[in-house]
Amino acid sequence: MNGFSGLPQDGQQIAGVLAEIPLFRVLGENGIQSAARAGLARRYRSGQIIFHQGDPGESLYAVLDGLVKVVFTTEHGDEIVLNMLSRGDTFGEMALLDGSPRSASIVTVRPSWVFGLPRARLLELMREHPALADEFLRMLGHMVRRLTGQAADLAFLDLGGRLAKLLLELAGKHGTADAVVDLPGLTQSDLAALIGATRPAVNRALQSLVSRGLIAIEGRTITLLDVAALRKRGGL
Repeated sequence: MNGFSGLPQDGQQIAGVLAEIPLFRVLGENGIQSAARAGLARRYRSGQIIFHQGDPGESLYAVLDGLVKVVFTTEHGDEIVLNMLSRGDTFGEMALLDGSPRSASIVTVRPSWVFGLPRARLLELMREHPALADEFLRMLGHMVRRLTGQAADLAFLDLGGRLAKLLLELAGKHGTADAVVDLPGLTQSDLAALIGATRPAVNRALQSLVSRGLIAIEGRTITLLDVAALRKRGGL
């Protein structure tokens, strides 16, 4: 992909990240520039809510930088963290399909820079670039497969196995090194919500992994000391 010299500096940075995302890459350079001009990028502090569950679904979002979590709240006020998203990840797709309210809230875990593309402009781009609709369907298929995998983990892996698998996934995607999970702003309660457990149970499971020499914990940094054993524990 060539440079985006026709855009201001911030616009060039936005277009550069969009070009890394398969959903936008199919638009080509001119289409990406058009999307960057049509949307709005905003910076958020850690702990800010980008949108609430139940809000109207008016835009598709992409994380340009930072880390956010997808949070579902039950009618009784219990919270479940459904996913963690970082640079290059998109969210808000489901509400765009049928105009339904947001099915979950998005909360920043770290200071984040997020791009929003209005639904009307996205639909225009789909008409102008049919490959965008195909890529949108592929993205939804990936989402369904991920949710199916999570349901299978709940059914077939015990808590220790689910935790080991989660730590490997976080280290691979959000860590500062291949075997390090460094997530300021992510609590043990968040880890518990990601794997369908309670905070005390996750604390005990973490300490069990420490005592077995599989991980080391220092503050909010978790170092994976025995990746092979963790993979086996997580059924990988």
